[in-house]
Amino acid sequence: MSNRTVLTTGANGGLGLATVIEMARRGHRSVGTVRSDAKAEEVHAAARAEGVDIEVEILDVTDGDAAGRVIESVKPDILVNNAGYMLYSAIEEVSDDDARALLETMVIAPIRLARLCLPHMRDNGWGRIVQISSLSARASFPLMGWYQGAKHALEGVSDALRLEVAGDGIAVTLIEPGVFRSELSEEFVDMESKRGSRYEKAYAASQEMFGRMDRFMTEPEAVAKVIAKAAESKSPKARYPVGLDAQFQILTGPLTPTGLRDFALRKSSGL
Repeated sequence: MSNRTVLTTGANGGLGLATVIEMARRGHRSVGTVRSDAKAEEVHAAARAEGVDIEVEILDVTDGDAAGRVIESVKPDILVNNAGYMLYSAIEEVSDDDARALLETMVIAPIRLARLCLPHMRDNGWGRIVQISSLSARASFPLMGWYQGAKHALEGVSDALRLEVAGDGIAVTLIEPGVFRSELSEEFVDMESKRGSRYEKAYAASQEMFGRMDRFMTEPEAVAKVIAKAAESKSPKARYPVGLDAQFQILTGPLTPTGLRDFALRKSSGL
């Protein structure tokens, strides 16, 4: 495959950083976006340590004008929409403003970036849009409702986009990791902020259960390799589940009665 220009959002750490490094190692022009100069320096330092060259753009993905300027400047052949964050709260404890902010970052922003890429990808007759989704788009868990809602929405819109642009040589792919090692895995729940919540017991139980999953966590570098594989494929799949937990859910989910699954999740979450 000839060298391509790859733009990865949310490149300051975890999966985003692993992806920009992996793409650079494969000989691509690898560009990452971060939200501050301090984060940009962290990416450059990581690139130097790995012996690769990475370009960095400052971008808040929710800023539509800035997104347009970055896409016009970089003109990526491959867009990896990775930027996002976890909102780990019960539905009734999430304000309208917090929900809107999450959807803006996790749904509107990546689709906007994809839309902005389409003209030059279409002119080139080739393009790849890789959306970082989640196991949570296939199965719902308590205390993660809005995060899962965002991932479900991203997948629904991306599926339609895949059909709309396939005739132009542009492929849209969803990456669906299970739990992987990241800053999030260091402290899944900020328990101090949950003191006094009627769901406090459930938050604590979920934090404990998440801690026991450490041995099953996928390394971000392994997920980055799947992202690169999808981006470089001549015929990418629509979806790439990554990790033992993701594979397990795909195999067992359709076979497990909803009532039984609900009971098990409520029991393990202390609900």
